[in-house]
Amino acid sequence: MFDKDVLNCFLENQGQLFDEEIASTPDEARDFLEESMSVVVDNIEEVIEYFDEMGVDTEGMSEDEIREQSEVFCLPDGRYLVVNA
Repeated sequence: MFDKDVLNCFLENQGQLFDEEIASTPDEARDFLEESMSVVVDNIEEVIEYFDEMGVDTEGMSEDEIREQSEVFCLPDGRYLVVNA
């Protein structure tokens, strides 16, 4: 589920969500993402749907505002990693 692009994106950008480094290797990143039940979705609509399922109020938020949420990581191929932290 967490391919190389996902792990690298998380490792490079984990500072957007955490004050200190959570993982320093791809294996540590994979373990953290699995333990936190993080998800990878294909598009912003699926991010919104996921937030709605988790009880996050997205009413009135633009897609750009949702992309800017600290737990949303934009992957190079257009997918999104949503980290449950």
